[in-house]
Amino acid sequence: MAVIKLVDVRIANKGDVKAIVDTFAKAFYDDPVAIYYFPSDETREKDLKRFFGIQVRGLYLRRGECYIEEDGRGASLWAAPGVKLSGLIPAISLAPLIFTLRTRTPKALRALASLEKEHPHFPEHYYLATLGTLPESQGSGIGSRLIEEVLAKCDRDGIPAYLESSKEKNVPFYARFGFKVTKEVKLPYNGPSLWLMWRDAAVDTEMHYKD
Repeated sequence: MAVIKLVDVRIANKGDVKAIVDTFAKAFYDDPVAIYYFPSDETREKDLKRFFGIQVRGLYLRRGECYIEEDGRGASLWAAPGVKLSGLIPAISLAPLIFTLRTRTPKALRALASLEKEHPHFPEHYYLATLGTLPESQGSGIGSRLIEEVLAKCDRDGIPAYLESSKEKNVPFYARFGFKVTKEVKLPYNGPSLWLMWRDAAVDTEMHYKD
């Protein structure tokens, strides 16, 4: 008889940075927005590690909420209500971001600015910036547990949540937890589309342990 391993997640710490970055680089390798920012197949994984390293070390470990699956197979980055981490990267992270993006910096900054323009500022909410699972571990419930961890707080405290899905096929996954598409946005310079999704607190959702 096969043994089903329960999925446990916890708050991440500095010692988890490498695992989170490595997981995100693999999870987002074929993501349309990742390809838009980093078109080279040969260097994309390395560039994504730098990019996510900036986010995790410079922003989310300090001011946001980071969660990791116990074996490092998945992670999520959230901004709590009142903590502004969406859109344009703060100045503290701008220099390494430019080094990573190189000639694509103007395109990336314009894209980030367009998303910031669409980001709702009221009411205050939890913002899911990144949710990623290793490709070989997808479908094992890790993504569900990572998102449920914060949605439980949302429902307990009556706080909505917001995210931008970079893949249309992921929209039904988020919809299972009560997120609804509010708008489809196309990034500048003939970029990919993103689906903006909002979730009111304390909705009746089907919490299936799949991803």
